[in-house]
Amino acid sequence: MRTLLSVVAIALGSTLALVPSAEAADANKKAEAQQAIRKESQATLSKLYAAKPGAKAAIQKAAGYAAFDNFGMNLLVISTGSGKGVVVDNATKKETFMKMVSAGVGLGLGAKDFRVVFVFENKAAIDNFINSGWDADAHAEATAKASQKGGAYEGAISVAPGVWVYQLTETGLALQATLQGTKYYKNDDLN
Repeated sequence: MRTLLSVVAIALGSTLALVPSAEAADANKKAEAQQAIRKESQATLSKLYAAKPGAKAAIQKAAGYAAFDNFGMNLLVISTGSGKGVVVDNATKKETFMKMVSAGVGLGLGAKDFRVVFVFENKAAIDNFINSGWDADAHAEATAKASQKGGAYEGAISVAPGVWVYQLTETGLALQATLQGTKYYKNDDLN
C-alpha cells in the first residue's frame, strides 16, 4: 500500500509540475502583449522616419516619446476609437504601457486607422502624461502651422507646453492632429 501511495504521489507531483501555474500563464500573456505593443511602436516610428527623416534625431534628443496605434470608427453621428501604446523615457529607457479611447459626435461613416507619436521635450512633460493621463479635448484640431517649419520638430504639432505630436495616417503624415475627445491613460494590466 505504501508503495502504491508513493507512486501515486510521485505521478501527481510530476503532472502538477508540468502544468504551468496561473501566475506563469498570466506573466506570459503580459509579456506577449507588451512585445506586441513594442513591435507596433517600432513600426510606427519607422513609418514616421520614412515620412519625416528629421523626426528620428528630434526623438533621440528629446526627454522621451510615446507611440500609439489607434483605430477609430464613425457610424452616422457617433465616432469611437481605441488604441494602445508605450511611453519611453529616453534617459532611463523605462517603458510605461498605456491605452487610449476616444468618443465624439459628427456626421460620417467609415473606419480610420492612424498612429500617433508624442515627443516630450522634458521629464515633467513625460511624468505629467504618464501619471495624469492626457485628455485631448483642450487641444482639438491643432494645425501644422505651429510646427516651426524647418525646426527640430518639423511636421509635428505643438499640443501642450513641451509636448509635440506627429499623427500618421495610411497616406502619410497628417497636417493636423485630430485628437479631440481622446483620453490617454496607464494600462494597469501591463505595467
